[in-house]
Amino acid sequence: MGEFDLIQRYFQRPATRSPLGVGDDCALLAPAPGMQLAVSSDMLVEGRHFLSTVDPARLGHKALAVNLSDLAACGAKPLAFTLALALPGVDEGWLEGFSRGLFALADQHGCELVGGDTTRGPLNLCITVFGEVPAGAALLRSGARAGDELWTSGTLGDARLALENFRGTLSLPGPLFERARARMEQPAPRVALGQALRGIASAAADVSDGLAGDLGHILRASRVGATLDVDAAMHCIAAVADGSAAAAGLERDTLRAMAISGGDDYELVFTAPASARAAVEQAGRDSATPVTRIGRIDAESGLRFVDAAGAPVAQRFGSFDHFA
Repeated sequence: MGEFDLIQRYFQRPATRSPLGVGDDCALLAPAPGMQLAVSSDMLVEGRHFLSTVDPARLGHKALAVNLSDLAACGAKPLAFTLALALPGVDEGWLEGFSRGLFALADQHGCELVGGDTTRGPLNLCITVFGEVPAGAALLRSGARAGDELWTSGTLGDARLALENFRGTLSLPGPLFERARARMEQPAPRVALGQALRGIASAAADVSDGLAGDLGHILRASRVGATLDVDAAMHCIAAVADGSAAAAGLERDTLRAMAISGGDDYELVFTAPASARAAVEQAGRDSATPVTRIGRIDAESGLRFVDAAGAPVAQRFGSFDHFA
């Protein structure tokens, strides 16, 4: 099977947002009047971002999900995406599964494939996604202010639990491992929540490299600091909430580290004025996404960790760095 046969069979679909479809040198996109384009690219490399044993349908889902998560953090509505795909060879079973998982999530969010590239090489996936947001309404990292409350969506740390099980540093019971693995391989981008938070949240970022690190991007861009309740964050782990972590004998410090430093969660960390607390909670209900208050923004720079009683926590927390 040649390159263009491969594209025709697995990736050729009608596209309404680009008048050229996927068959020309460039895709043409135009945002609606009064809207701005939001654009983001993410690359997934085998052995670095995913295991060779991952189900191809789940990999197709995740390849797009990590990009949609960036749109969510901006408060943007997905429009379209391009796919650059390096393959070691033509494996039709793999391609069928990958494209099925990719398009299932794309259809869920009304996001069309409008172009890209394929080549032979080590397995590498690069997606560029396009969204639209009302002019001046995008959520940015730079809007947090002292006195704002600090929030996160969904669950944190479950993906890292699965990774540590794969590495052999933890041994999770079967049902807990499978649930954590699903969180690692099929994250749910919080697109609806991001749009619901426009005009409410003061700053936002998605949690890809770990809560501490991604919150740090907000703090630096906003020139503020924060106090983070590590126990509130720990209780965002699904396995903690339902008691299965305790049943598995997972220690408190391990769970804290999973939540604060874990990464691969693709949840949102965001800030909002204390006066907007009810509006944040309503945005969570409107988007069917749990939201949890985990701290506050301070005028003093730096990130401070406290427990549920407000006492300082000496445990050190980091985040993922591709080049560290």
